[in-house]
Amino acid sequence: MVVENLKLLEELKEIVNELKKQGKKIVFTNGCYDLIHRGHIDVLRKASELGNVFIVGLNSDSSVKRFKGETRPINNEIDRAYVVGNVKGVDYVIIFEEDTPLILLKELKPDVLVKGGNPLPERVAEEKKLVEEYGGIVILLGLVEGYSSSNIIEKMKK
Repeated sequence: MVVENLKLLEELKEIVNELKKQGKKIVFTNGCYDLIHRGHIDVLRKASELGNVFIVGLNSDSSVKRFKGETRPINNEIDRAYVVGNVKGVDYVIIFEEDTPLILLKELKPDVLVKGGNPLPERVAEEKKLVEEYGGIVILLGLVEGYSSSNIIEKMKK
């Protein structure tokens, strides 16, 4: 299920709360997922195995531009959400406008926050603090060496 904006966050929050009542473990990760590559799939696959329900927060087009620059994203948010939503193990994708997923974390309160790639330390610290305050855990998976959307774009330029 792709949740295209935060207006539908309340609906997803209700679904998550019901799943938690059923004893389901909720896992969350986030990212731009602009040009899907092996590193993305590896992180998504590993993250999905850490619980029963896997939610991916997807940076909106405007958020990606602020984070990656004016030439990004290559693929628009709807296309990126479609691709991520069709990766095995991903149950929900929610697009968010902010630079960080803090609002999503506050509302959904996942049991596990997974950070892959090469996240900014100050962002991880803030997210980690929030998640641990309500009893969740943070798992850092890092990145798969040699794989990044930026590297793919540079190869294409050459």
